[in-house]
Amino acid sequence: MEKAEHLRKILGEGKIVRIVGAHDGMGAKLVEQAGFDGVWASGCEIATSYALPDASILSMPDFLHRAKIINDATNLPVIADCDTGYGNAMNAMHMAREYESAGIAGVCIEDKKFPKTNSLLEGGRQELASIEEFALKVRACKDVQRTGDFMVFARVEALIAGWGMEEASKRAHAYADAGADGIFIHSKAKTPGEVLEFVKKWDGNAPILLCPTKYPSLTFDDIKKTGKVRIVIYANQGMRAQIKATKEVLSKIHVCGTTAPIEDDIATMDEIFALQGMKEFKDNEKGYIM
Repeated sequence: MEKAEHLRKILGEGKIVRIVGAHDGMGAKLVEQAGFDGVWASGCEIATSYALPDASILSMPDFLHRAKIINDATNLPVIADCDTGYGNAMNAMHMAREYESAGIAGVCIEDKKFPKTNSLLEGGRQELASIEEFALKVRACKDVQRTGDFMVFARVEALIAGWGMEEASKRAHAYADAGADGIFIHSKAKTPGEVLEFVKKWDGNAPILLCPTKYPSLTFDDIKKTGKVRIVIYANQGMRAQIKATKEVLSKIHVCGTTAPIEDDIATMDEIFALQGMKEFKDNEKGYIM
């Protein structure tokens, strides 16, 4: 659990931890190479990589398998997006045990009913669990963890559901009281106003997590000025860049009938070999293969 210990240590030092979404080992390596502090095993990215909706279609083993791949590929701590905990409190307890055993530094669960739909989907079904039910789910996850370093973050969806600031605050305090290691306040507003209002009013004992997907105008300097935000999640920008770049490259190949025009715009084979760890592989071959 060295990664969980490291994550808890840097959070305790007051540093703002910047983590980036990934859905596979390659993405995790690229996040690490870019100099970020951790990896978000993104539920949306993982579902998208299967070409399936982010709507509780995949099972916990599907997500856990990817989280393990991500964790094994990087030295950075991994926080796994675990949707609603894959069911009720009993399911969430099993989830927490499995993810901690896999070496994941922390998990994040949201206070929606199972099955959920993506929070940013226009017209999506955003049904919230009761405060009492979700607080018990958080407590269940905390009660079964084996070490003091593993972290459970609670994601508040009241602003997403349109239930207002007072409801969001009430839920956040209840989850912090239940033992949540941090409160992820989520918003689909196109400006950071409501999130910053929540942060300004927050007087709880848990740090705040933000995910500025819909309000990208919020800068890192702005976040530092709040004095309360400890984790910033860039949850899906890597995959979105990958999709756009791949579509453009494939279109050019189709039109041109050759890869020549795009060779300078794509990674070299040497870069791929480096991500694969091919040098270490070849060095090991010398020692173990006759």
